[in-house]
Amino acid sequence: MTTGSTTNAARLRPIANLCTASSCPTVYVDADSGTLVVQGFDVSPSQEGVEVPAGESLVRVPVELLIEAVRNLS
Repeated sequence: MTTGSTTNAARLRPIANLCTASSCPTVYVDADSGTLVVQGFDVSPSQEGVEVPAGESLVRVPVELLIEAVRNLS
């Protein structure tokens, strides 16, 4: 499937990842919108006492990952 001139597979570009494993918390930039997409560990809103609107979710990532993402965006 293609979105404009960018394929879905290439749309997200990793900008921060603190491990060498193939799957761990990562921050991506969406090439189409310029927004950030965060991959992390699922957090249960009910267990944390937080209400989350439909279509949104909570993820847990290390603070250092976000610091690295900001550094890489500069």
